[in-house]
Amino acid sequence: MEPQPPKQIERRGIRRGIYILPSLFTVGTLFCGYYALISTQRAGQFLAAAGAAALTPKAAELGAMAAAAFDSAAKAIGWAIVFDGFDGRIARMTNTASAFGRELDSLADVIAFGVAPAALAYVWGIRALGELPTSPLLQHIPDLAGILTFAYVICGASRLARFNIDTVKPSGDRRFFVGMPIPAAAGFVVAVVHFYKQPLTSWQISLAWLAAMVILGFLMVSRMRYYSFKALDLGKRHSYLAILVIALVIGGIWIYSEPVLLTIAITYTLSGIILRIISKIRPHPPTPEEVHAA
Repeated sequence: MEPQPPKQIERRGIRRGIYILPSLFTVGTLFCGYYALISTQRAGQFLAAAGAAALTPKAAELGAMAAAAFDSAAKAIGWAIVFDGFDGRIARMTNTASAFGRELDSLADVIAFGVAPAALAYVWGIRALGELPTSPLLQHIPDLAGILTFAYVICGASRLARFNIDTVKPSGDRRFFVGMPIPAAAGFVVAVVHFYKQPLTSWQISLAWLAAMVILGFLMVSRMRYYSFKALDLGKRHSYLAILVIALVIGGIWIYSEPVLLTIAITYTLSGIILRIISKIRPHPPTPEEVHAA
């Protein structure tokens, strides 16, 4: 066998490296989800210790540590959303998309945007509840919370599975997702936790929180359209106004992350509902084929 030219060997080595690059971002997503689960568990331990040390100066310190751990979990899932947005884009830009990468991405998404936010929502929204009213129905709030947060995980996994089996269909309108993307649903959860930090202690607000989790699960498996941002080509020329808006958003997140991220999460969540209402009021052509995305 004749020795291969050095340039050809070098080209193959670079090719292997490019295939690894998007997978590294996917592993980053997976790691962030795992770290979020650990931080959530740590926050639950701090809450338990604060309850045992009630009415002592130590309780306030433990409560602050629990809030910081919850915030760390929320930030980790937020970074997972960033990594998840890069892995697919890099794979498309470098033409290194593969079946292995797609499956790895889906598994990472289930953990980082399904299991981790559900655990965070449960511990942050239910674990800190004190004495509940004597009503037999309200005594089952923790059990109900476990069922509904698990339903969120099922809806997220179902959405990923639905789009994974849909890859054989021709691409439709890439501007929109059909159903709320699971990273966006997780983004809503972590934006709320990051904004308030302190866990919920009112059963009324906890019930509203559980209702929000149910709505997020429904939006993920619904047929509502959400803007995908896939049509946004960063390589094309854009107006100065677009650059200014992007810069303002980045600056706002850097300086005022809590209100800015919460506003973005609420706006995007409501956008699909608003588009559906508009489509009912003003008829439009048949809905295009679903795009394959998480």
